[in-house]
Amino acid sequence: MRRHGSPARRGRGFTLVELLVALAVMALMSVMAWRGLDAMTRASAHTQQRSDALMVLQTGLAQWGVDLDAMVDPPPNDPNKPDPAAPAALDWNGQVLRMTRTDPAGPQAGLRVVAWGRREVQGVPHWLRWQSQTIRDPLAWRAAWSQAAVWGQNPGDAERLQELAVLPLSDWQIFFFRNDAWSNPLSSAENAASTPDAVRLVLTLPSGGALAGKLTRDWIRPTVAGPKP
Repeated sequence: MRRHGSPARRGRGFTLVELLVALAVMALMSVMAWRGLDAMTRASAHTQQRSDALMVLQTGLAQWGVDLDAMVDPPPNDPNKPDPAAPAALDWNGQVLRMTRTDPAGPQAGLRVVAWGRREVQGVPHWLRWQSQTIRDPLAWRAAWSQAAVWGQNPGDAERLQELAVLPLSDWQIFFFRNDAWSNPLSSAENAASTPDAVRLVLTLPSGGALAGKLTRDWIRPTVAGPKP
């Protein structure tokens, strides 16, 4: 007869209770591992979304600054007869900001009219940029200037072809710096024909997105001398 606890009895394997305990431990470890992996995946996706949104925002603000830096006075009807009633290089009507700038290919290539505005795209309000074709004469400039105003209020298919949706935007505000003070451009009619010393852009990014809240960006005209706003 074999004694109790002999090697032959111990070699029969795990008991049912031991097997169930082992399976329970493995299941618990699997759940913990899955939760950890899911949390890491979510965190990585959120970080990537925020990084992409920040890159888009930086690109849009960089283009905003480039447009303002390249701003020039519009061409007169007759170079020998300045037109005192000609609009300034920059205009804000409460909905769209229009400006005249040099062509990206260089001043010798011509000019462009650029407009920035806010409008819904597929049901979502977006910050938009519009630009005209290259302009080489006063008549073409006036046509593009008027087209930019139409684009800002009731654009047709032709105007939409020249726009670019920059990023989702809940609201935006524009302020001009004139006479050593910030003011609403619409409330300073006496200076409407003069280019401001600085432009303040206030963007309100929608909540629930990768980026949210208010952002303020100041641009100072390169030719301005003296204390900065």
